[in-house]
Amino acid sequence: MRDISHKIAFSGLPAPARFGDVFDPNRGSVQARVALGDRALLDRAVEAAKKAQPAWAAVNPQRRARVMFEFKALVERNMDELARLLSSEHGKVIADAKGDIQRGLEVIEFCCGIPHALKGEYTQGAGPGIDVYSMRQPLGIGAGITPFNFPAMIPLWMSGVAIATGNAFILKPSERDPSVPVRLAELFLEAGLPEGILQVAHGDKEMVDAILDHPDIAAVSFVGSSDIAHYVYRRGVEAGKRVQAMGGAKNHGIVMPDADLDQVVNDLAGAAFGSAGERCMALPVVVPVGEKTAAALREKMLPAIEALRVGVSTDPDAHYGPVVSAAHKARIENYIQMGVDEGAELVVDGRGFTLQGHEEGFFVGPTLFDHVTPTMRSYQEEIFGPVLQMVRAGSFEEALALPSQHQYGNGVAIFTRNGHAAREFAARVNVGMVGINVPIPVPVAYHTFGGWKRSAFGDTNQHGMEGVKFWTKVKTVTQRWPDGGASGESAFIIPTMG
Repeated sequence: MRDISHKIAFSGLPAPARFGDVFDPNRGSVQARVALGDRALLDRAVEAAKKAQPAWAAVNPQRRARVMFEFKALVERNMDELARLLSSEHGKVIADAKGDIQRGLEVIEFCCGIPHALKGEYTQGAGPGIDVYSMRQPLGIGAGITPFNFPAMIPLWMSGVAIATGNAFILKPSERDPSVPVRLAELFLEAGLPEGILQVAHGDKEMVDAILDHPDIAAVSFVGSSDIAHYVYRRGVEAGKRVQAMGGAKNHGIVMPDADLDQVVNDLAGAAFGSAGERCMALPVVVPVGEKTAAALREKMLPAIEALRVGVSTDPDAHYGPVVSAAHKARIENYIQMGVDEGAELVVDGRGFTLQGHEEGFFVGPTLFDHVTPTMRSYQEEIFGPVLQMVRAGSFEEALALPSQHQYGNGVAIFTRNGHAAREFAARVNVGMVGINVPIPVPVAYHTFGGWKRSAFGDTNQHGMEGVKFWTKVKTVTQRWPDGGASGESAFIIPTMG
């Protein structure tokens, strides 16, 4: 059994006192163990970051961008290796694993343009002989705490922008699938990133709390469940840090009567069940408007679900693989039972699904509920599995109210041919990211990612210019250059009063 260690900028680490098991979700067996760090290890990582960061911040943005270019090329050359490694620990099929990595690389591509993104503002003649300009400077040391479901994409979303803007960065990835973040850190070093600028420190809650409390870490980015996101935000802010904490989701897909139902069903099959539903931008709730729409949608969904192939992560024909752990499988199946107990109609039951030769694997079959109501706890909470719930709406207004009033506000989609309905929906829905005939509305890398309500804590979103703002602070300079004739000049006046 292999051991997965930290990737930090010093040698001579003491032997780890604690380890966590890393499973193969396809077989349900332990395949590795990961060292779990503590406050003392974090202290050493922070010291290394403090030594390295000033010189990195002094590197001009163009040269920092060149590291990003080289890193991107290295990841692309190692894509197959990274995807296999990711799949082996998470359970995603290879195609999803490559998509995970590629979505992270798109933020790295944005970071290749960091010289432009870091340009400040300038005003000539703000007052008599006075000019004003601003500059964006790095915060110093940042940290990222990332979830199991995107072990490449989310670490790259955080670390890419933080590093490109001149910060050092300490990553605490999920202990469930920790190998890909370590490999990415190795590729960053190979690309020319100085030692100490990106470090990977594994751990559990002990490491999380150490990061949140450490006085030399200026900012923390987090993605995970809403309860933990709220905890991270509150504790980090109380320690004086800048914090962005992305939480859970319950994304809705509104299906209008004029929608192309064949396209909707095709989109739902991927958005609801792809990656076993383990993504915060999955679409686990579909809202057909009108009984006729609901009946037609249900009729078309059944053969689409029947056609889904659940397989091991290396199966090229599988639509999705196992979920990440036995505990998470049990959690999903408990929610399915909860839906039954609450009175929803269980149309397709994914419990008890097994694969020959992989009977101990963490598999859950696709599941469909109909006649789900907003009062049900199984609707109100995030299931995070391959479970699609149908909530019928009688009108556009009723459909609009469902995602708007839900505790989560990450993403939402509307399927329609009516431009007015789509425009009205996008303007009025109380959700942070909206798709119009797009089932998973994750913005491109040069826009920004972030939800509303209990899906996000903090005022600044991830990647794009919002990410640049989060990982930098603005310094504004007001300057004048007297011509030497001071004796005849009047007293200095604030520029706005000139």
